[in-house]
Amino acid sequence: MPEGDTVHKLAIALAAELTGARVRVLRLRRLDGRHLEGCRVLRVWSKGKHLYIELDRALVLRTHLGMYGSWHRYAPGEPWRRPERQAGVLIETDAAVFVCFNPKEVEALAAEGFARIDSERRLGPDLTRGVPDGVALVARARGLLAPDAWLADVLLDQRVASGIGNVYKCEVLFLRGQHPMRRLGETPDEELAELYALAGELLRRNLGGGPRVTRWPADGRGRLWVYGRGGQPCLRCQAEIRRDRLGRNPRSTYWCPQCQR
Repeated sequence: MPEGDTVHKLAIALAAELTGARVRVLRLRRLDGRHLEGCRVLRVWSKGKHLYIELDRALVLRTHLGMYGSWHRYAPGEPWRRPERQAGVLIETDAAVFVCFNPKEVEALAAEGFARIDSERRLGPDLTRGVPDGVALVARARGLLAPDAWLADVLLDQRVASGIGNVYKCEVLFLRGQHPMRRLGETPDEELAELYALAGELLRRNLGGGPRVTRWPADGRGRLWVYGRGGQPCLRCQAEIRRDRLGRNPRSTYWCPQCQR
């Protein structure tokens, strides 16, 4: 599931291959990119779960992978591992073919236009980039969200802080002993700041290679504390892990009813 750490690593990998490259073929979902063929890629970067590719025609491509999107790299002429109908973005250079399958969003924006600048400004600080300002994040959360908002929704709101996805939401709430349906107005500032601090720490620890990890004991009991473990015993107290679809936009949420009262 692509979250802030995944997109951060993806941007680094794409930047290494695309920066300075000439675009031989460009295809975008529901957009005609043929007039951009022959341009060069100036830079690639990410913010939270959004990926940006700037071209020398004063244009920026923005993609959001959502739950099911992924980028693939192929050698010229190599068969694709997914059907062409799922391709949202195709970028072909002299050296390789890059395809974004099943993205949630694809958008072409003027590099210095309001829409592009606003798309980044609407996002909160990227937690993969450094230690967040806890006081500022608490103020953003309380300014943007109602006091009755559940913490399960607060952490996923990219306007407050960008990069937290459903896996980190569940893991952070468990590690800080917070129930996902606890309300923002009931949560003290210092506890809210601790949630964002831990989320940032976990995101940054997962910027290297390998699978996502939130627990490090080498005990053979898994890389995550609660996510994906519905119906199994809690790794701390042995209570049965709960799973339910919670939130404003219901997402599978895992928690321990004993550790997160």
